[in-house]
Amino acid sequence: MGNWLAKRFAAGPVVPVLRFSGVIGQVGIGRKGLTLEDMNDAIERAFKTKKKAAVAIAINSPGGSPVQSALMAARIRALAEEQDIPVYAFCEDVAASGGYWLACAADHIYAEAASIVGSVGVISAGFGFTELIAKAGVERRIHKAGDSKAMLDPFSPEDPKDVERLTAIQEDVHDQFKAWVRTRRGARIGEKPDELFDGTIWTGRKAVELGLTDGVGNLHGVLREKFGEKVKLRPIKVARGWLQKRFGVESRADIAADIMSAIEERAVWSRYGL
Repeated sequence: MGNWLAKRFAAGPVVPVLRFSGVIGQVGIGRKGLTLEDMNDAIERAFKTKKKAAVAIAINSPGGSPVQSALMAARIRALAEEQDIPVYAFCEDVAASGGYWLACAADHIYAEAASIVGSVGVISAGFGFTELIAKAGVERRIHKAGDSKAMLDPFSPEDPKDVERLTAIQEDVHDQFKAWVRTRRGARIGEKPDELFDGTIWTGRKAVELGLTDGVGNLHGVLREKFGEKVKLRPIKVARGWLQKRFGVESRADIAADIMSAIEERAVWSRYGL
């Protein structure tokens, strides 16, 4: 018993690790990527971990919904400030766009030298099918109340007014993103020109020079350096439903949705060469 107690009290500090992997928000038809709804329980369990020295978040995301990025980041910040606990973010392959928004919830951000970091911008992509349906002999009919109700309908010719409205929305969201980065990174990015926020991506090594990250390193190496060789990294897993645990899917309908969603998700990752 004496030896057990000695070992128990000699144990190192604990750092719970939250993993954020994938596209943020809705992905394709009926499939969700990373959302606060799905991640909140894991986030709260991480901050309820006893005798923790810090909380770590490992990020591998090309971005996605700015709303879900902001919601998850805000939840992490609220708990960190409530408990006065430092948060460390570790960028893996990619922490871009919404992924970087999420990384800024941390007090300290690290990335591998070859990680892709940044993309502080807003994007909206779609398709136009007007010529296709014309060749097929299909007539598009829209009945609406409200001039903007059918804004950017993919089966109708693009309206310059619709583009102007969308641009205004994007600029508003972009301003929110820039303000968040400035608030969280502060003096570390200094008075950098706006090119820091033009949607450009950088390697993890270059991101250190720009102040977007604090150093080059990985989760295990940095946390051992900060908290000692005996630090215990405790992965916090996201709870899944019984069918997901047993078969890996929620229902048969999810299989078809997952195929379509995977195609769209692949397109998001491909922006960063992955």
